[in-house]
Amino acid sequence: MKCLGMDLGTRTLGLATSDKLGLIASPYKTIRYEDTDELVNEVIEIINKDKIEVLVLGYPKNMNNTEGEAVERTMNFKSKLESKTNLKINLIDERLSTVEATNYLLNEDMSRKGRKRVVDAVAASIILDTYLRKVQIEKERKQ
Repeated sequence: MKCLGMDLGTRTLGLATSDKLGLIASPYKTIRYEDTDELVNEVIEIINKDKIEVLVLGYPKNMNNTEGEAVERTMNFKSKLESKTNLKINLIDERLSTVEATNYLLNEDMSRKGRKRVVDAVAASIILDTYLRKVQIEKERKQ
């Protein structure tokens, strides 16, 4: 089960993919966008090219557990993408994923310019990894 993890920002979409077994998440790329319809079409191209079977999208609740403008933007993107694919989008709480990604990159001594280029894709890989671990735990519980 090849998965695509997504971290939607106001101007970028970080992407991560899993291996074919759905065990390991890796940063894929970051897409800059201005129009979400064009973004959806670009994501669909990736889904088809990479034979993606599962979609995972970060759900950006506020730290106090409320839903703000980012959640609205995310749900609009989710609706558009689901309407053009036959795939259900799994939502994963993404609070602090970008902070975690930034800290990881800082620990790797990456320059500010380098971090800016990859932080969204690394955040997407954290979101996807969270989903993959959740699926694995659910499998183990059923056994």
